Amino acid sequence: MSRRTRERDPADLLDAARQGDRGSLARLITLVEEGGERARAVGRLTFPLAGNAYTAGITGPTGSGKSTLTERLISIIRGAGDEVGVLAVDPSSPFSGGAFLGDRVRMQQHATDEGVFIRSMATRGHLGGLALATPEAIRVLDAAGIPWVLVETVGVGQVEIEIAGSADTTVVVVPPGSGDAMQASKAGLLEAADIFVVNKADRPGAAETRRDLEFMLHLSASDLEWTPPIVMTVASTGDGIDDLWKTIADHRAFLAERGLLEKRRAQRLAEELRHVVSQRVEHLAYERCQGPDFDRLLNDVLERRLDPYAAAARLVDG
Repeated sequence: MSRRTRERDPADLLDAARQGDRGSLARLITLVEEGGERARAVGRLTFPLAGNAYTAGITGPTGSGKSTLTERLISIIRGAGDEVGVLAVDPSSPFSGGAFLGDRVRMQQHATDEGVFIRSMATRGHLGGLALATPEAIRVLDAAGIPWVLVETVGVGQVEIEIAGSADTTVVVVPPGSGDAMQASKAGLLEAADIFVVNKADRPGAAETRRDLEFMLHLSASDLEWTPPIVMTVASTGDGIDDLWKTIADHRAFLAERGLLEKRRAQRLAEELRHVVSQRVEHLAYERCQGPDFDRLLNDVLERRLDPYAAAARLVDG
């Protein structure tokens, strides 16, 4: 990436990205990850232009074959003539560019395809972390005119499920023989999943895993507007991938026909706004908890002249 690209302002970068400049697109996402005023400038520019891309989140345990599955979906999307952006998100990695490097290597068959943009995202300096950086990065891709965005996460922890939930359709991938994992995390999985995929379905235990999922879904079926289908795939050979793509399309149609797509997106924006407010208030509170006023109140607490709640009220009320 040239020095000129690095130094251009967000408006110039967005104009270039909308003309197909992938270097400018990458720089915009870097600004989003880094946070600060330039990230907010990116958000102000992209927000009015977003809302057109369809996003699919792909999450599941390590080793379930998510990246191979994602690679197959990329091929289907490109085969239809559409562009696609992929965000591979690793909440645990503190290193710039350190997320999903192995997965990116496995997607190298798409590396020279100008219709595919693959980006690894790891924790950087964004206020609120990846839970806020991810929807902003999705909006960057959306504003650049990319109609499909795939968001792949590293596992099934709470943060990963929240990030995958930034998508319109959330696909939860499970490997055969993961009954114990299903029981341990079924509440979060059931809440997040629109589609279950039992990948590596040619291996022992696949039928049992499907039955476990069917049982879990049966217990909660009365609470669900949409009962998540279970798709059996072997991503390494491509078996079942067409079925998965059709199921994603079916879910999209279901949401659109019932007016649920816009409702979901509104709910996500409401949650994002709450998260932004929470982070801003936390930042302001941290600033209040420094300096001579804080030191005097802390001393009063230490000397038992004030309790912590009274001291906090004085700090907040000014």
